[in-house]
Amino acid sequence: MSATSKASWMVAASIGAVEALKDQGVCRWNYPLRSLHQHAKNNIRSYYQAKKLSAQSSSAICSKVNNEKLKQSEESLRKVMYLSCWGPN
Repeated sequence: MSATSKASWMVAASIGAVEALKDQGVCRWNYPLRSLHQHAKNNIRSYYQAKKLSAQSSSAICSKVNNEKLKQSEESLRKVMYLSCWGPN
């Protein structure tokens, strides 16, 4: 077999394979698969954004709680210092 004969057989086999896939409906699945992929990408992105926002809000809440605890401990220390200096002897 010559090189051109082999090449023409390869082209014919490739075209036959593409036509067989078309007949089986593979091309009809192209749009739904692309649509599903796009939908999944958008939902994953929004999921990670929501997770990031919830992490930020939870850290803000923890920070607020820590500030309140810090103020409370400072106030109790102030009270102890006052009572130890000026309290009843």
